[in-house]
Amino acid sequence: MGNPKFAISPLKSLLASSHEIVAVISNPPKPMGRKKILQHTDVGKYALDNNLNFIELDDFNNSDIFYKISCLKVDIFVVVAFRILPSKYIELPRFGSINIHASLLPKYRGAAPIQWALMNGDKFTGVSIFQIEKKIDTGGIIHVEKIKIQNEDNFETLSVKLSELGSKALIKSLRLIEDDNLKLLVQDNKKSTRAPKIKKEMLRINWSWKAEKINNWVRGLSPFPCMYTVYKGKKLKIFKTRIVNN
Repeated sequence: MGNPKFAISPLKSLLASSHEIVAVISNPPKPMGRKKILQHTDVGKYALDNNLNFIELDDFNNSDIFYKISCLKVDIFVVVAFRILPSKYIELPRFGSINIHASLLPKYRGAAPIQWALMNGDKFTGVSIFQIEKKIDTGGIIHVEKIKIQNEDNFETLSVKLSELGSKALIKSLRLIEDDNLKLLVQDNKKSTRAPKIKKEMLRINWSWKAEKINNWVRGLSPFPCMYTVYKGKKLKIFKTRIVNN
């Protein structure tokens, strides 16, 4: 189950593994661009292009879709950047549902962990594979991989690195489940931090901030949705900055 480009690398690694993908689930197509042409998600496009069994999941209360997925009798759901699953979906597979989250949980629970790691100027980040529970991003951790954030990294480059890292971590995690060698690490809720969704009102540069903070926010939100400023009445998007000493 997934939507954006971030979920493609894990899907490819599953296809190349010994595991059998019985279905790929993603959001239905929606109108995009000025002409409002219906477009599938990145995961949806990939599934259709590669002739995978593709299921469009519009509404979790759609009983026909739920029955269709139930009939697949899957062992496990692998969820990557999809949606918040209701309990009846989480509990449907034999081994439950697991998620690839792009942070070192319990740090940066929420929708935008990659952005906030960069925006806060973190030196390290990583991926956590965990069992999905009803409360968001709180489940037992199966496996963690850590990487250094480079000074030149932005949201795009770090997303690619973490997607690939998550692919390797996913295969390791599935092996642990398969071999019945699972030792779940319980998250310390006292150490949790939030990574809320990025909102439009956050994108205008505040020039009273220190240069380092502005630079980090530009990195964290480039190339999308992108920080901006207004100069002589025109909106200017800022994709890259650097700090100078003079």
